[in-house]
Amino acid sequence: MYNSKIIGLGHFVPEHIVTNDELSTMMDTNDEWIQERTGIKERRWVKDSGDTTATMGVKAAKVAIERSGIDKDEIDFIIFATLSPDMYFPGPGVQVQEALDIKTVGALDVRNQCSGFVYAISVADQFIKTGMYKNVLVIGSELHSHGLDKTTRGRGVSVIFGDGAGAAVLTREEDGSKGILSTHLHSQGEHAKELVVEAPGMGTRWVTDIIEEGNADDESYFPHMNGQFVFKNAVVRFSEVIMEGLHKNSLEVTDIDMLIPHQANLRISQFIQRKFKLEDHQVFNNIQKYGNTTAASIPIALTEAWEEGKIKSGDTVILAAFGSGFTWGSVIMKW
Repeated sequence: MYNSKIIGLGHFVPEHIVTNDELSTMMDTNDEWIQERTGIKERRWVKDSGDTTATMGVKAAKVAIERSGIDKDEIDFIIFATLSPDMYFPGPGVQVQEALDIKTVGALDVRNQCSGFVYAISVADQFIKTGMYKNVLVIGSELHSHGLDKTTRGRGVSVIFGDGAGAAVLTREEDGSKGILSTHLHSQGEHAKELVVEAPGMGTRWVTDIIEEGNADDESYFPHMNGQFVFKNAVVRFSEVIMEGLHKNSLEVTDIDMLIPHQANLRISQFIQRKFKLEDHQVFNNIQKYGNTTAASIPIALTEAWEEGKIKSGDTVILAAFGSGFTWGSVIMKW
């Protein structure tokens, strides 16, 4: 059985920067309130560029493929993680296949929200481990800004989210001590409605129902989050799934060279850092400038950490995420 390893990384974020002060002109909020609760100073929102979830994913993928050193036609499979597809169906995976003019390989869409990239990496890893595919393109991309309630009513959620994309190319690794050592995935559906967009949904309230009702106060198609409840669960599950990965590979907390947590809230990342007694150079955060980009947050952060030379050959790197579903997971890698 093979291991998989990442050989190319790329990311893309829109040029338009939205500061906390700018948000204060749309809703009753301020820079101090947002930074105190989330750590976020600014985020990127698509404005006039015409970018979509798929096009941002394509831009990130082009960088990752170029850096991987392989030709696009060597890609055997595409996995696209997002909660904000361009169309209800089909998903953006096939849009990437067309835009990159890749041969008719399979394209899979993953809908696991904040943990989407971790789930997608795990799927890619299994395909490579079993020998089914050699080179897999994994993308996480989100366009949140078009679907947020940018009023005081929605400020608790809307100030958090940003737009962007990240991508990775994984390939076969013959040396079993290198690459992705293990992945760990979990879910707890009983808490699904604590972080949710309820409508539109097949079998519940579809677009036609919303239009017919014409209820200006309907919040079902905006994100709802029970912030305190999510925070309390996140810090527990982050810790558990990181330790699960370490124990699986006979590693200790002291073996961690770089932890890339999902950028949900800087306070969550700081809590985990303190709990594991990690130094600043062992944890990478960029939520301060991008906000929460959901499935894109880990590949954007991973790319930036690598670009800045904070990840080196032989390092033990951990990816960890928690989000809607609830779903959570971790990836343990030897770089």
